[in-house]
Amino acid sequence: MRKLILCIALIFSAASLSLAQENYDEALAKKLGADEYGMKKYVIAFLYRGDRVSEYSEAERAEIQNGHMANINKLAEEGKLVLAGPFFGNEELRGLFFFSVGSIDEAKALTESDPAVKAGVLKMELKEWYATAALGMVVEISEKIARKNF
Repeated sequence: MRKLILCIALIFSAASLSLAQENYDEALAKKLGADEYGMKKYVIAFLYRGDRVSEYSEAERAEIQNGHMANINKLAEEGKLVLAGPFFGNEELRGLFFFSVGSIDEAKALTESDPAVKAGVLKMELKEWYATAALGMVVEISEKIARKNF
């Protein structure tokens, strides 16, 4: 029975490898920084409500938010931010950034440049994450389906 299970597993493994090789696009994998599994390391920033939110008027917070959005767009254009978005509701966890950078230190420097972080309206916690390199195409695809810019 063990030999039969092993044989079936090897057949499925070979079929999976064959399918992966058949669909493999070396140029795209290289462009996206994919490893042999089509994956890569990212750094996720968990954005939390900062300690200084109440120090600002509504108009000041709106100005800080505009700077925050401009920073998001700049980082996306540079290819350093592949995905970002807020959570619904008004909880402490406000949103996520997915950075395509080489290290947590680089992501830390990018988060510290954000106007909302500088103002203390947001604070961030960083974690390394391993996922499909295809996330690098999110910005390109998003530009094709959005009618309005932020």
